Amino acid sequence: MARVKSPAHAAFEVGIFLKGLNGAAEILGGVLLYLVPSSVITHALTRATQHELSEDPSDFIATHLLRLSKQFSASTQLFAAAYLLIHGVVKIALVWALYRRRLRAYPAAIAIFAAFGVYQMYRYFVSHSLAMIALTLLDAVIIVLTWVEYGRLRRGSPA
Repeated sequence: MARVKSPAHAAFEVGIFLKGLNGAAEILGGVLLYLVPSSVITHALTRATQHELSEDPSDFIATHLLRLSKQFSASTQLFAAAYLLIHGVVKIALVWALYRRRLRAYPAAIAIFAAFGVYQMYRYFVSHSLAMIALTLLDAVIIVLTWVEYGRLRRGSPA
């Protein structure tokens, strides 16, 4: 007879799965960012915004992408690639440990996701990127679900 999972447990599993996908995407993005020359990225951003800016010179996204392309240097690229790789590897390791129900991984995941959230809020105040707020809200939800799941596992309750 199949066991019915609680909504919190099902949400935890979905959230952790999404964190794993995000970690894999970050690793892929980091590798690509490391391998593709910065001049190619700058050129691609310039070309991608050209048409939109010719139609609407004040387009929010296009103007921000163009500004980003002008500030994009080899050192910025290396930092971004390293950041994405490290961030992605940490996420994948945590997701693996959480799926394996390693009890030590739960407090570690909570602390690390909280640290990511603090850094993302710092980045928001520097760049005013709404994506940082969205990522931080997602991390907050994952932290709460991880806390609930950790408590459930420590009590020995079924999912």
